[in-house]
Amino acid sequence: MSDVQQRIDDLVKSNRVVLFMKGTAQFPQCGFSGRAVQILKSCGVNDLKTFNVLEDEGVRQGIKEYANWPTIPQLYVNGEFVGGSDIMMEMYQAGELQQVLGTQA
Repeated sequence: MSDVQQRIDDLVKSNRVVLFMKGTAQFPQCGFSGRAVQILKSCGVNDLKTFNVLEDEGVRQGIKEYANWPTIPQLYVNGEFVGGSDIMMEMYQAGELQQVLGTQA
């Protein structure tokens, strides 16, 4: 495992909810990342860890290889890859994302 892959792996496994995104939760720099943050807020996630891939080119490329997923944002919950913005929205609308996050009412 490369150094970048190891850093990603450590982030994913040491935080319950991790979103690799463009920008920050306070200032998303793409619409898909912004939508992902809003979905997680709607689910009541208060322990979200974000990683701004625009600040680290190695992670920006490495995260695509890590999950074998070509796009950003990418959501990980309890060390498992969940998906990107579209999958998050579909899961949220079906109530599945809330179950994965453990935030269903």
